[in-house]
Amino acid sequence: MINRRTAIKAIATGGALIGASVLMPRLAMAAWNKDAFGSDNQGTAMSALLGGEPTASDEVSLKAPSIAENGAVVPVTVKTSVANVESISLFVEGNPTPLVANFAIPAGTKAEVSTRIRMGKTSTITAVVKAEGKLLSASQETKVTIGGCGG
Repeated sequence: MINRRTAIKAIATGGALIGASVLMPRLAMAAWNKDAFGSDNQGTAMSALLGGEPTASDEVSLKAPSIAENGAVVPVTVKTSVANVESISLFVEGNPTPLVANFAIPAGTKAEVSTRIRMGKTSTITAVVKAEGKLLSASQETKVTIGGCGG
């Protein structure tokens, strides 16, 4: 049976949850790097996000298809055995905004990410691993037969 106290508690709790949900996007946006994600140049995006250019390394493994039938859903996996990884970032050189994703890797976590990205046309995918102040990368060209970014 619902009494007045139970009803008021439910309304107060619901109001607090709604208030918290309004603030959550602001917290997420605090980590948003507008210059990096808004840049139309891969080098500029890398500099804005990571502070420099990466060095190609065999310690970073990038797995992506050599031919993607649909650019709207291109599966990508990045792995590394490097210690103390801080982040893994994905860039697609030919996209209107080359920075596709940036994953923060918590300390003590296995540095491996898998996702699906969008590609507008055939271009190079670059994965950048940031660890202990070093920027290590791996790249691969993927041919897109049907564009995914407005193509």
